Amino acid sequence: MTRAAVHAATGHPLGAADPRQEGPADLRLVPPALAAWAAAALATGAPGDWTAGAVLAGLALAGVLLVRAALVPARRGRRAGAGARDVRRRVNGVAVAAVLLCAAAGAGSAWLHGADRTRGPVPGLAERYARVTVDLTVTSDPRPTRPRVRGDSLSAAGLVLDADLTRVTATDGAVTTLRTPVLVFVQAGGGAGAWQRLLPSTGLRLAGRLAPPLEGDVRYAAALRVEGSGPPRVVRPPTGPQRTAGDLRAGLREATEELPPDARALLPGLVVGDTSRIPPELHDAFTATDLSHLLAVSGSNLTIVLALLIGPPGLALRAERRGLAPRLGISLRSTAVFGGALTLAFVVVCRPEPSVLRAAACGLITLLAIGTGRRRSLLPALAAAVLLLVLWDPALARSFGFVLSVAATGALLTIGPRWSAAMQRRGVPPRLAEVLAAAASAQAVCAPVVAVFAARVSLVAVPCNLFAELAVAPATVLGFAALATAPVAMPAAELLARCAGWPVEWIASVARTGASLPGAEAEWPGGWRGGALLAGITVLVVCAVRRIRGPWVAAGCVVLLLLAILRPAPLTRMVTGWPPPGWALAMCDVGQGDTMVLAAGDGAGVVVDAGPDPKLADRCLRDLGITRVPLLVVSHFHADHVTGLPGVLRGRRVGAIQTTPLQEPWEQSAFVRRTAEAAGVPLVRATPGERRRVGPLDWRVLWPRAGPGLGAGGPNDASVTLFVRTAGGTTLLLLGDLEPPAQQGLSRDHPTLPPVDVLKVAHHGSAFQDPGLLRTVRPRLALISCGRDNPYGHPSPRTVGALRAGGAVVMRTDTDGAVAVTGAGEGLRAVARGPG
Repeated sequence: MTRAAVHAATGHPLGAADPRQEGPADLRLVPPALAAWAAAALATGAPGDWTAGAVLAGLALAGVLLVRAALVPARRGRRAGAGARDVRRRVNGVAVAAVLLCAAAGAGSAWLHGADRTRGPVPGLAERYARVTVDLTVTSDPRPTRPRVRGDSLSAAGLVLDADLTRVTATDGAVTTLRTPVLVFVQAGGGAGAWQRLLPSTGLRLAGRLAPPLEGDVRYAAALRVEGSGPPRVVRPPTGPQRTAGDLRAGLREATEELPPDARALLPGLVVGDTSRIPPELHDAFTATDLSHLLAVSGSNLTIVLALLIGPPGLALRAERRGLAPRLGISLRSTAVFGGALTLAFVVVCRPEPSVLRAAACGLITLLAIGTGRRRSLLPALAAAVLLLVLWDPALARSFGFVLSVAATGALLTIGPRWSAAMQRRGVPPRLAEVLAAAASAQAVCAPVVAVFAARVSLVAVPCNLFAELAVAPATVLGFAALATAPVAMPAAELLARCAGWPVEWIASVARTGASLPGAEAEWPGGWRGGALLAGITVLVVCAVRRIRGPWVAAGCVVLLLLAILRPAPLTRMVTGWPPPGWALAMCDVGQGDTMVLAAGDGAGVVVDAGPDPKLADRCLRDLGITRVPLLVVSHFHADHVTGLPGVLRGRRVGAIQTTPLQEPWEQSAFVRRTAEAAGVPLVRATPGERRRVGPLDWRVLWPRAGPGLGAGGPNDASVTLFVRTAGGTTLLLLGDLEPPAQQGLSRDHPTLPPVDVLKVAHHGSAFQDPGLLRTVRPRLALISCGRDNPYGHPSPRTVGALRAGGAVVMRTDTDGAVAVTGAGEGLRAVARGPG
């Protein structure tokens, strides 16, 4: 019997509630949900007058359509033969009216939330950067901030958390009681541990300074920067449910203490969304492979938990239903009620993040359908969840996580089954077809969204998601078992955590391996134009794939994709021209910082400094084909020279790290020591006069000068300075960040310093250069590493002018991009890759 015949036999256009019958997709709630979503997104942050006018216009037009629809029966009686047409008009009119009403409701909710957020004195106090004393209620877990490189230093590490201000006392003594959302910034210090242990619903009394929120961030009325670095002053403990949830999360962290580093960091994130232990490089690997959804608790977690209770939803109304509930003798309605309570507990423990709220709303609607014996359809449940959530919290309409969660779920429900059926028609085994279709459909829909917000495209997302999915279910089940067991039997919880650690290690290895591939991700135009461009290309690719006939064409497409991901060095050089043949030195484009590579043989390079960004350092070495680093020289410990160290070490054999004797700044030198120790790379210190030879390279350490005055000029003047000679006779002088006093000292200590072919200009080409040293070395090529639009004015026009006046060709990474030096003698030349 065909699907149409099945529905005709039931006497109902959507079929019976019998889950054995497959009904057509019920799309009636989709247009109202999309209308409310779009209206809320547009109205959030829009001028109130415009929003109010749009709401009134939508309500008026909807009222007109409803009145016209109500008059249709009267007209139908006067016009014989037009009944069917009038019924269609009535239905269409009501449908359009529903869309307009939902759009008006979404815009109205956004308007009201915006008015409530800006009501009271807080926005005005923030504009004046006023100092205040506040009482507030914590509404999120504290989140660590990633330190950023600012010039030669790292910004201080700290924590941020969401909170609702309930009482504000200004410096003039004025006291206001209110409820206003703010973002709280806390500087890391002696009280960091107490801040990290804070739970939602905790009441605090803090002193600090208000500031306007980031431009475009409509979730908060202000930002509060807390004064001091001591522990918070708690005036009200968290609620009972939040204490219980906090104890469960803390128990899971304790149970994972003895696991390997990746499993220890990932398991709490995979189970309850606790990402506080995940190091930046592992987080970047998950981002590059589009596996970051595993770090944000999503519908898959809740689906696994509910499946343990009710079994497959398609069998929930049958006598042969599965799961724990029928085995324990729990009735269907009691199962739905218990599932609803479990879902609410899931939200409390895993926190109400956008993906969690979307999954919980869909789950509750589905459980309601099961409990009432109604036909279940997940697409209407998704649409209803979107509609309810954007009306409840319009800020979700602009949430990156919410957009991705809904887009991925919608793709799985609509596109995935069709692609799976198409693959099966071409001979793909059913289970494999379902898995491939699910991963491909979710990626096809989510990739344009990622491009809008992140300006990148992952080329390894589909295979990495396929491989990671093999371990998600066992890791989640065992992780939740450890979570539930920890409060009553910690040894059992630790055993379960060790078992869960194996699949979690697999997931981490998939992320790290995928991210290590040369073509793991590609830059893409950001914003809505970039997203629309990628969406259009995706549609064209899908249409082309549908027309592919024969295995050879498909195999050719797979080979092309593999070449794009693996990027074999000969092919990359042939296509891009980079690196040029016979290159001896390359200055990487790493922004406002330094990274240089000296060719030391096939696939080997001596690296001088690591730059400010691990990703940029890693990308530069990949593009140069460097897989082995006999020596990494850290000229000095400023952040713009060392923070990229993990990128240099990633996937490469590093023989040793040589540093300056001056261990300042202490925080950055400690970072280098920790990173080297974790990678098993020995540290050695440079000594003046030291000579080394690696492959075709021969160099001598000229500076820093040994003695008690080593740190008198600060870290810059303690930069390791190298005089290098290549096998072809090319000479190079690498000055680090030496300032004029140290440059003059270098000239005095080495009065016979000869002219050089290539000079790495000190301190990013700043104005502080010693003219005498520049006249002495008379470089033919002068290389300057600096970031585009940097706030320091590097390079200085005076320095550039002096170098050119001395006969040097000046190359700079802010305008030329990465620069490679080839040839020797009269054939010496610099090749610019162009700004990336």
